[in-house]
Amino acid sequence: MANRTEQNGFMPIDFKINVNSEVPKYQQLVNAINNELANSKLSSGDVLPSVNSICNTYQISRDTVFKAYSILKEQGIVESVPNKGYYIANETKKVLLVLDTFKAYKEVVYHAFVNNLPDNISTDIQFHHYNIDNFESILNTSKGKYYKYVVMTLNHPDVPKVLSHIDNDKLLLIDWGIHFNANNNYVFQDFGKAFFNALKLAVNAFRKYKKIVFLYPTFTYHPKETLTYFENYCKLFKFEFEILTNPQTFKIQKNTAYISTSDRMLGKFLEQCRVNNFEPGLDVGFLSYNETPMKKFIYKGISVISTDFKALGTQAAKFVTQDKPMQCYVPTKLTIRESL
Repeated sequence: MANRTEQNGFMPIDFKINVNSEVPKYQQLVNAINNELANSKLSSGDVLPSVNSICNTYQISRDTVFKAYSILKEQGIVESVPNKGYYIANETKKVLLVLDTFKAYKEVVYHAFVNNLPDNISTDIQFHHYNIDNFESILNTSKGKYYKYVVMTLNHPDVPKVLSHIDNDKLLLIDWGIHFNANNNYVFQDFGKAFFNALKLAVNAFRKYKKIVFLYPTFTYHPKETLTYFENYCKLFKFEFEILTNPQTFKIQKNTAYISTSDRMLGKFLEQCRVNNFEPGLDVGFLSYNETPMKKFIYKGISVISTDFKALGTQAAKFVTQDKPMQCYVPTKLTIRESL
């Protein structure tokens, strides 16, 4: 059963009880064993200390140890043999994927990520919904439980402090390059220059219209640097332009092209096209931010400007499996369809 032994026939565990922690003692023990697995200090077949041994060593109750081992058994990590004790049954390493919200393009990231991981690495996914309390709670309660952490951050000054508690070589920041330092591992998209360069490929399409309106509603979390590059683009190519932040005042105008970071605004645009009998791509234009699997089918096809979310997820998986530093940007591209 055991492929290596130490200290009275079982593998020692690097475990210290933190009596001041809000994390229950049984969960601290679960985290410690998961952390030993993540660092390859435990492997399949290794015998764990007996319940009595842990009770005597760390002065904790039998119920606490039994509860920890029961949780590990439920997770498929630990098995037990009567009169012989507990041993590591599965070397599965767990990865935490933290996303902001669940949207169609985030699903592309998720599937590209998990589909490029080997069978012995499982993924837990959580969402912070741009709430710093959620973000802090997720990462604080996950400390020591995971082999790697793949995290989308948010624009809040407390983010660096929360991230500082995770070993840099276990942490990968993805999507948005905010609140990171030069030593962080990251896979980002470029919301500025790459967006500008992609827009340059749409100059002839925009020339069909008298004006470009950027729909940037107040409820969006899209980085504001995109607005700066949009303004620079319009000034360089001498387009009349407007930035509309109040979705309540949106009223479609003929001979106008729209850029939107929000799929809700895309819905309003198509509804108003129907009411006014406007044909997208002829009477009005629309360029949507972020590709989703359905946009090429919606109303003869919606033009998009988007990073490669599949590449983002694939690169994140490489970070998990290759144990090498990673710092890269995924490309942003323009896809012209009937709506523009």
